[in-house]
Amino acid sequence: MIFSQYPTTRMRRNRSDEFSRRLTRETTLTRSDLVYPVFLIDSENGAEDIRSMPGIKRHGLNSLIEIAKACVHKNIPAIALFPRINEEDKHLDARSAYDDNALIPRALRLLKKEVPELGVIVDVALDPYTPHGQDGLLSASGKILNDETVSILCKQALSYAYAGADVIAPSDMMDGRIGAIRKDLESHGFYDTKILSYAAKYASNFYAPFRDAVGSVQMGKNIDKRTYQMDPSNLQEALHEAALDIAEGADMIMVKPAMLYCDVIRVLKDTLAKPTFAYQVSGEFAMIKSACNSNGLNERDWILESLLCIKRARADAIFTYFALDAAEWLS
Repeated sequence: MIFSQYPTTRMRRNRSDEFSRRLTRETTLTRSDLVYPVFLIDSENGAEDIRSMPGIKRHGLNSLIEIAKACVHKNIPAIALFPRINEEDKHLDARSAYDDNALIPRALRLLKKEVPELGVIVDVALDPYTPHGQDGLLSASGKILNDETVSILCKQALSYAYAGADVIAPSDMMDGRIGAIRKDLESHGFYDTKILSYAAKYASNFYAPFRDAVGSVQMGKNIDKRTYQMDPSNLQEALHEAALDIAEGADMIMVKPAMLYCDVIRVLKDTLAKPTFAYQVSGEFAMIKSACNSNGLNERDWILESLLCIKRARADAIFTYFALDAAEWLS
């Protein structure tokens, strides 16, 4: 490619006016790009602060409906639900994960009654439902049991589908779970229920505040998920993982975390041409919040730039705890 030289070409010409900057802008961030993750507690009323995530709360069911209506008002297409399960409902066999009267199915039924126009994505994983905080069932020796875990994930996914979930989002990284869930959904008539696969979920340190939020492990305590989540060193493996999940029936794929993994987002989208989502995770949220709060920085500019860069990496949608604020600014 041959370009003319200065002064024939002056790159600043198109930057010199607001109208020309808008006309030549390559990437646009809109409210339609946002998904708001919402933490739930098993309560009818009220909400509680999350110490590790300033400004984010765990919501009771009535508060959830208020948040859902706010999302619709701000033109956010969907929310994603994550439960904080009471300790007495956590079991080694994770049986509460597929209890039709548990927190998430009740929340789904309520959302579909009160705010039917809002898309609802539900996390499918066992870590909130086990006392050890792992995403899978454990053998007597402490090994993660893949196929036995997949069986429970299928039950969980069906429970959520019957309750009205629009999108099933397996985030556990067990082998073969997308194909098994797709088969069960089809066999029970859920042909239009979408699957968003966390296809490239890395074993990241940036999840720590999230684990505190859902109570899957005490804040500051290490939990090793490296036998199923991906090594942060690997990119080609992410491509392989995502291709397998698409072949098994995933409608959309997820890269998690987002900001530090924009190269992964770009490769997966360019190579596989599948709807590709990214999750701006709790640690990324907390990092920006801390920097802005501690140094008096312009939070709006920092947040919107962070989201724009994820979009520039070719993410089709972004899970972000900044969704409500960003939607307000983008309006």
